[in-house]
Parts: sequence; structure tokens; C-alpha cells
Amino acid sequence: MSEQTRRGRAVRWGVPIATVALVAGAIGAGPVIAAVQGDPVLPERTAAQLLADAVQATESGVKPMSGTVMQTASLGLPGLPEVAGMGGTSPAALLAGSHELKVWYGGEDRFRFALPGRMSETDLIVNGDQAWLWESETNKATRIKGAGQAGPDHDRALPMATTPQQVADEALKRAEAGTAISVSNTEKVAGRPAYQLVLTPKDGSSLVKEVKLALDGETFVPLRVQVYAKSAAEPAFEIGFTSVTFTPPAPDNFTFTPPAGAKVEEKSLADLGRPEAGQERAEALKGEITTVGEGWTTVAVLPFSTQDLTGPAQRQDGRPGGQDATAVTDALLKSARQVSGAWGSGKVIQTKLVSALLTDDGRLLVGAVTPEKLTEAAGRR
Repeated sequence: MSEQTRRGRAVRWGVPIATVALVAGAIGAGPVIAAVQGDPVLPERTAAQLLADAVQATESGVKPMSGTVMQTASLGLPGLPEVAGMGGTSPAALLAGSHELKVWYGGEDRFRFALPGRMSETDLIVNGDQAWLWESETNKATRIKGAGQAGPDHDRALPMATTPQQVADEALKRAEAGTAISVSNTEKVAGRPAYQLVLTPKDGSSLVKEVKLALDGETFVPLRVQVYAKSAAEPAFEIGFTSVTFTPPAPDNFTFTPPAGAKVEEKSLADLGRPEAGQERAEALKGEITTVGEGWTTVAVLPFSTQDLTGPAQRQDGRPGGQDATAVTDALLKSARQVSGAWGSGKVIQTKLVSALLTDDGRLLVGAVTPEKLTEAAGRR
């Protein structure tokens, strides 16, 4: 076991992406070689070759493209209350069900994300040094100051992973031993022929059965990432394109003028998340997160309490804030069971893909592992 300080996106993106980042920590370039079959047939590539192709595709940056991304989560969480959020979709709502995102990418300083809600849509439009956040639900347009210095990190204004490339990049960064790798039959994803890498953990204490990473047969760009839990036929988490075109989007996709009657504000990029108390808490925790173990059984450890999961009762814009978080926290804690050992006592929550242990001495341990693995990690100081 190894312990090291690590700054992760887990706090920033929340449980769905924390799950993927943690469970995908052990993608290794194993020696398994499988022929690619199926219709259409792509040229044969070994697992090692495809891993190298995927790394090169993610490191070279996003190609000009447009498409529609679908994120689906089925983590087996207890019944969560329905909460409101940006564009009608909150981070809590992203823990279950399916959510769609439309993407246009013309370069690091030209992109647009559209997150449809039930009766609304949230758009983030960046065109050079001009950036706008449009929320139709509240008829509000926010001009973002300092857009030219931020680059593609503007996507943090939306409460979900933006594309399969982002999730695959998190996985590929953590490539190491402890994984059996094979190449499945050729598939079609978003109408395009694709290779599919199947990554299977060797450690039995991981809750992950396998991760399937579909790579475009022409560009090797990740088109879909599926994370399967043990004893489950359907993915516990999936993000993938339902349609995609690798051609530069039309310039008018990146232009925006606030409609007549809209409320117009101006904020810096850093200020966009400030109304949520969790953003400040996440920043404060940077440097305090440590990990126990490695690969598929990595456990993140951070100082935490139930108060960290809640926030002010009212956001600065007048919409509910901490009330939503409190309701979600209460629902999760109701499903928790009491555990104890030489390390102390606390409450543990287990879903299909992730377990969390909140200790009475103020620690949160989370990982895609069994509760027994968490209590073992809790004993390591």
C-alpha cells in the first residue's frame, strides 16, 4: 500500500466523476492481444497499441467537432429527493437517470455546451475573449470576465462531465498494473465504427467488474466510457456520444446576444460557483486529500463532516442552495449502517460502484471498493 497527497477532480465533479476517477485508476497495458472482429471490420490492433492510440488522442487535444453526449448513472443510491439546479439539472440529479449535453468545439477558445432541462436550457458559449452563460429558466445571461485566460476550463460551469474524452483522460492518466485488458469485437458508437477496450480489475475487493472504453476507428478519440459494477448487466455509469461529427462547427454556433428582456450580469469565471458553499470547501480541501492503496482499490481520505455536505439555506441569486444538499445528505445517511473497529466508529454507505465511510472522528473515506476495504484503510493513519 502507498500513501500520497493527491489533488483530484473528485471533489469538483461530485460522485459520478469521482467514481470514474477512482475506479479507473488501474488501467494497465497488459499483454492480452485479441483480434478485432465483427461488421464492419477495422484493422487489427493489440491492446497495447490501442492504449497508446488513446493516450495520443487525448493528449493531442480535442479535435474540431460537434455532437450530442448522453450521461447515464445507475449507482443504486437510495431514493433521493428531487432538487432543482442550473437549467433544471443539479449535481444531485446527475446521480441517477440520463442527461443530455450538446457540444460544439471549434478550438480552445471557441466552444459551446448546451445542457437541456425539462422546460429550459443552460448554454455556455465561448468565442475568443467573449464568454456567456445563458440560463433560460431564469431568463438570465451572465457575461464571463477573463474568458481569454481560462481556456477550456470553462466547462466547470456545468455540473457534469463534458465529453467521453474527459472521463477517458482521467482513466488513461492512471494507467498502471492490476488490470486484465482485451479488445472486444468491433462496435458502432454514434454511427461510427469503433474499437473497444475491456478493462477488468484483478483485485477482488474492487466493486468494478469492468470498464469498456470505445475508441473511434479512424481518430481513436474516445466515443464512450462504460463502468460496470459486479453482478450487474447494465453499466452503473456511462457517458458517450449518441451523435458526433469531426468537422469544424459553423461560426454562428459561437455567437450569442442576450434576448430582449433578459437579465444581464457580469461575473468572473471564479465567481460562478461561489454561491455554492461546497465550492469554497472544495478549494480549502486541496492539498488535504490523501490516498491509501493504488489502482482499482485506491481509497481517498479527506477531513469531512455532514456539515460539509450542506450549505447556506439560500443562494445569492435567491434560489435554494443548502436546502437541496441537506435533503440529499439526509437521504444518503438514512441508508447508512453503523460500523466500528480498532480505528474507531462511523457510518458506511455502499452503492453498486462506490462505498463511503464517514468516521466519527471527522474523516471521509471513499472508493470503488468493498466496505471492508474502507475500514481497513481507516486503520491506516
